[in-house]
Amino acid sequence: MALQFPEIDPIIFSIGPLSVRWYGLMYLIGFAFAMWWANKESEKPNSGWTKEQVSDLLFYGMLGVILGGRIGYVLFYNFNKFLADPITLFKVWEGGMSFHGGALGVITAIFVFAWRTNKSPLSVGDFVVPMVPVGLLAGRIGNFINGELWGRQTDVPWAIIFPTGGDVPRHPSQLYEAFFEGLVLFLILVWYRKQPRPAGSIAGLFLLGYGSFRFAIEYFREPDAHIGLYAGVISQGQILSLPMIIGGLGLMIWAHRREAVRTA
Repeated sequence: MALQFPEIDPIIFSIGPLSVRWYGLMYLIGFAFAMWWANKESEKPNSGWTKEQVSDLLFYGMLGVILGGRIGYVLFYNFNKFLADPITLFKVWEGGMSFHGGALGVITAIFVFAWRTNKSPLSVGDFVVPMVPVGLLAGRIGNFINGELWGRQTDVPWAIIFPTGGDVPRHPSQLYEAFFEGLVLFLILVWYRKQPRPAGSIAGLFLLGYGSFRFAIEYFREPDAHIGLYAGVISQGQILSLPMIIGGLGLMIWAHRREAVRTA
């Protein structure tokens, strides 16, 4: 016996032609948390951050998420469609955002902001990454409410039959991602940032943690129908997560070795 997907209207309410959707609300929750967290951290003694810098950083970060997420989705998951019709890049009403693309967008925003404010990209990255998992948690809950990005067929007791996933029970992989990539990763980062650690290591831990969680959960998530599995084994999401795992681990090792040399 599988659970039936709860009938949740993706539209919260409508006023004339304007509709407020749960998925959009989840993005708003993520940005609101980032704003609250960044301002709270900037108010701490000797934080090295001003309200104006926080405001600028959030603006750059928001652009990075939206532009990077859209461009990444088109290039990583719909490249053939893009080649046939480049205008598809701007058809945002058709949906489609990529976390890996958004991550590249945020990394670009961090370097641009660091360059404009004469801050270290490592310290800016460490400041930014604890805000990200809560946005991921909210976004994956939005995916679940929309009944999209469901998991592979299974017979686990908590399997769900999604309206768009056929008459088969599936892993609620959106909730797996919300829990591990969102809540668990956030708690790990909050704990780690309280420990003595070198600059850049928090950003490295985020890359390593997200990449590892995403790589593992991809085994429960249904591959994109138009892409499938490469060699019948590995998904596009796993391929995109591998550089994050390697880069995050490398950044942590480099940061700790650099700190050891400086204090020797």
